[in-house]
Amino acid sequence: MKKLIAATFTVLSLTAMQAMAGSPVHMWKCQINDDMTEEALVEYTNDWQKAAAKVDGGKKMKSQIYFPVAAGADGTGTDLIFISSWPNFGEYGKFWDSYPESDAAGMEGGAMSCHGSSLWEAMN
Repeated sequence: MKKLIAATFTVLSLTAMQAMAGSPVHMWKCQINDDMTEEALVEYTNDWQKAAAKVDGGKKMKSQIYFPVAAGADGTGTDLIFISSWPNFGEYGKFWDSYPESDAAGMEGGAMSCHGSSLWEAMN
C-alpha cells in the first residue's frame, strides 16, 4: 500500500510540475531587407508560418512581428522583433531538431536578416 501511495504521489507531483511549466518563446532581432515593405514582410512571414506548421513540433507554434513605435536604437540595425512561441518545451524541442532540413528553413533570408536571438520562458 505504501508503494501505491508513493507512486500516486510521484505521478501527481510530475503532473503538477508540467502544469506549472512555462511555454517557450523564441525572439529574434531582425532587419528588413532593403526591397521589402512591412506589408510584404507580413505576407512573407505568413507563408513561412504555413511552412513551419508542417515541421514536427510546429503545428501549434504561433508567430508575431513587433514593429517599434517608440524604441531606442540598439546599435545593431534592429527593425523588428520576430517572436515564435510553442505550447510547451517538448514541442519546441521537436521543432528545433527538425527545422534545419525543412522548407521553412529554406525561406530564411528572403525577407529579413536576423542578428541575435534569445529563448524565454513565458509564465501564464
